[in-house]
Amino acid sequence: MRAIRRFTVRTVLPTELAALGELVHNLRWSWHPETLDLFAEVDAGLWEQVGHDPVALLGAVTPARLAELAADRRFLRRLADAADDLREYMTSPRWYQTLPDGARAIAYFSPEFGIAAALPQYSGGLGILAGDHLKAASDLGVPILAVGLLYRHGYFTQSLSPEGWQLEHYPSLDPGGLPLSLLKEADGSPVKIRLGLPDERVLHAQVWVAQVGRVPLLLLDSDVADNDNAGRDITDRLYGGGTDHRLMQELLLGVGGVRAIRAYCRATGHPEPEVFHTNEGHAGFLGLERIRELTEARLTFDEALEAVRAGTVFTTHTPVPAGIDRFPVELIERHFGGSASWPTVPVERILALGAEADPGRFNMAVMGMRLAQRVNGVSRLHGEVSREMFKDLWPGFDLDEVPIGSITNGVHAPTWVGRELMELAGRELPALLERARGWEGIQKLSDADLWEIRGVLRRRLVEGARARLRRSWRERGASDAELGWIDDALDPDVLTIGFARRVPSYKRLTLMLRDQRRLTELLLDPDKPVQIVIAGKAHPADEGGKKLIQQIVKFADQADVRHRIVFLPDYDMALGQLMTQGCDVWLNNPLRPLEASGTSGMKSALNGGLNLSIRDGWWDEWYDGNNGWAIPTADGVSDPDRRDELEAAALYDLIEHEVSDRFYDRAFDGLPRRWLEMVKHTLASLGPKVLAGRMLRDYVVGLYTPAAKSARALSADAYAPAKAFAAWRVRVTRAWPGVRVEHVEASGVGDTPEVGAAIELHATVALGDLEPGDVLVQAAYGKVGPHDELVHPSYGKMTCQSVDDDGRAHYTGVVPLDRTGAFGYTVRVVPDHPLVATTAELGLIAVPEEPVGMTNGTLR
Repeated sequence: MRAIRRFTVRTVLPTELAALGELVHNLRWSWHPETLDLFAEVDAGLWEQVGHDPVALLGAVTPARLAELAADRRFLRRLADAADDLREYMTSPRWYQTLPDGARAIAYFSPEFGIAAALPQYSGGLGILAGDHLKAASDLGVPILAVGLLYRHGYFTQSLSPEGWQLEHYPSLDPGGLPLSLLKEADGSPVKIRLGLPDERVLHAQVWVAQVGRVPLLLLDSDVADNDNAGRDITDRLYGGGTDHRLMQELLLGVGGVRAIRAYCRATGHPEPEVFHTNEGHAGFLGLERIRELTEARLTFDEALEAVRAGTVFTTHTPVPAGIDRFPVELIERHFGGSASWPTVPVERILALGAEADPGRFNMAVMGMRLAQRVNGVSRLHGEVSREMFKDLWPGFDLDEVPIGSITNGVHAPTWVGRELMELAGRELPALLERARGWEGIQKLSDADLWEIRGVLRRRLVEGARARLRRSWRERGASDAELGWIDDALDPDVLTIGFARRVPSYKRLTLMLRDQRRLTELLLDPDKPVQIVIAGKAHPADEGGKKLIQQIVKFADQADVRHRIVFLPDYDMALGQLMTQGCDVWLNNPLRPLEASGTSGMKSALNGGLNLSIRDGWWDEWYDGNNGWAIPTADGVSDPDRRDELEAAALYDLIEHEVSDRFYDRAFDGLPRRWLEMVKHTLASLGPKVLAGRMLRDYVVGLYTPAAKSARALSADAYAPAKAFAAWRVRVTRAWPGVRVEHVEASGVGDTPEVGAAIELHATVALGDLEPGDVLVQAAYGKVGPHDELVHPSYGKMTCQSVDDDGRAHYTGVVPLDRTGAFGYTVRVVPDHPLVATTAELGLIAVPEEPVGMTNGTLR
């Protein structure tokens, strides 16, 4: 018989051990080894059985053992020290508290969070990044208040069929068995969030709180008795269900998430956020909810829109249009019109925010960008790709001016770096751990110490891989009598390459199989053998991804190579830690430029691994020729099979002639000196760059603090600046068709312009109903391309000299001839206001109808 309900009965701790509950329910333990050591001491055998899950540990430990610990003075001293350390961590000023003008609080919305394997609310890189974002924010004292959904079945656990086909399982999660607490009102009743739905239905959700160090993470849960079955199932699975289901999840995350924040701040006294950070378009509806709040407080839609935009940051993570959530327009109309409409937020205005080229689709990323004054990609290359993807939102502007910047991702070192390496750094380079400084000191580390630790981490991976491999084969139907070979699968002394990621086609899981004969030779080389550890999940609806996994599994099942190449099912944070710590080389071979950032290679680098990667994502900007290897790309080859063939051949050549040679080139003392030289250079050159702490500082300085200042500026004096700015924007937008550059003259150079000279420009601009103070007139100049286009032009402000009665204004400016070769210039007009963040913000520009340039000193 099956139970009709499942729940967890929590242990009642003796009074002497009350602090143990405090430690368990702050997820700082997931990156704090000393606290984990304390949990292990509760019951070492049980600690291993529960997979290092502290909540499960306390649920399983016997009352007799708890009584022993309550009488153990040594354990109680350690417990008191750990509790005091956590309290000091939670309350002492940190980096952020030294900054002036920082935001009081920052709301961070994401559909998934990878904090720890014991809280399985993530599917892949987006969630792991979000988890690292929160942890780094906690360490730096950044006052983030995070919002997500609590999925009762998580993403999915993965196993393999006997034929190597991915199978999905959705185990039920009981919040009572997770490190969570229910948000409650003052009277002890659970806080309830309500959303109006079509047909006069109401969606209810309760709010669970996960404490991630100093950062509260609010997780909304619709599995409550107030809802019907459809409502209860909205938070059933991460990225599950069809279009309707996905929209409901995103409405709950965005709209419900803002309401959860208001309830949390009311209940706890936490400061209200000044900045709202939307991590990908899934949470984009949060901007609409904030507009609703302000319009109900007597602002117009346009005024509320400006106030909301000022304090909103939007981060895009996808480099391909297919990765963006797009909903049928009728579905949006149904949820924001009719009986579900918001009286102060017209559905037509909502639809306009998400409008894209296809009039039948509502684009969540486009809405997110229109609702945010600051937008960024997650690597420098991804910023370039994003500007190309979304350039149509800012027509007339050069790609360089499309207002999408970039902050390259980072990873949380205490979570991902092997403990042995952290302890070595603590002994030899204390400034590295205490202040993230002194990376050049890596060169002073002993080669022998570093190689010994690399061996320990590789051996741990081999042992963990064998255990997972044995479990997987048993699940596929093999008997123990058939699995003796697993005792010798992988070798702790062999060059180990890791490949682990989600399995969409562009990441090319099976590129390594392009020439199976060549791959086999590399694996079985008698002098320089290679072994490969592989993991990854395909989306349950991605049949193509599942086929790729099956192809890898079938190859790895072959008796002649199965000791050298393994596929490990159920890729999760625990396996990710094993692999990024234990692999000598991290392989990444996506189709460039389709990898937005990628962070697993960063984790490997911090553990002394070397990257072997296509120059995509973060690797494109930080590869320096000595911190790993770049796989040559066959850019421009249109035939995908031919491209794969060329890039696979390059991969095999690098492994055979560069990677293996260097790994197995040993000195008289058995140490691979040249390899360790690369490892130290990798740590020294990449270490300070790939840290999530660097990433958070970039967000704070470049986005959060400016957004907070903008939000304050527009909300001052009962939103008077927002009202004035919105009125200015409406007036400028309506009048813009009357703005024209009518005439341009140049003087100051002869028939043969020479570098170092200057051109004096005179322009006549029709301003229509606008004033000179409403616009910025600029001279654009620089290198000219083959079609007379300006290539990465410079801009100089032109000065208004006079305005005629008919609204024509006369401007002058100077163009320096600062380069030789083909040179050109033009004049443009853009809106100008102290509160705009970028020149392109309004998407309005006026340029001469005919090209402006110079031939033999005369205008044309």
